[in-house]
Amino acid sequence: MFAAIPLLLLPILAYNIFALSLDGGFSAIDAQARLAQQLFTVRMTSHVDWAVSTGDLLLSASLVVLFVELIKSTTSHGVAIVNHALSMLLFIICLVEFLLAPAFATSVFFLLTLMVLLDVLAGFIVTIVSSRRDIDFAGDGR
Repeated sequence: MFAAIPLLLLPILAYNIFALSLDGGFSAIDAQARLAQQLFTVRMTSHVDWAVSTGDLLLSASLVVLFVELIKSTTSHGVAIVNHALSMLLFIICLVEFLLAPAFATSVFFLLTLMVLLDVLAGFIVTIVSSRRDIDFAGDGR
């Protein structure tokens, strides 16, 4: 049952918790300012400090989750169809939040929404290609 739940729900939930806990209200300016807050710096070998913000960390973790979700979409189990449907529902929710809620009108949330869209598209494309191969091998006469 848990295999059907899209893993990209985790970073979306993290952003929702983040947006709902804003001190200054539900505005895009407050969300953007809080996402740009520097969490830590890393001293590079070029003697330059690399500042890592909250938004950078959330996007980096989301890319790792997207990679795992893309690998998960290559399975041909029956639960994969439910996963694709739930991913589509998650994309619709993200799109509505992005368009209608001020705290979600940030570049970070746009990129998260784009990752969910890529997961939906990849899932459907992989399913179509793998089912086409099944049909080709079945009609091969072997």
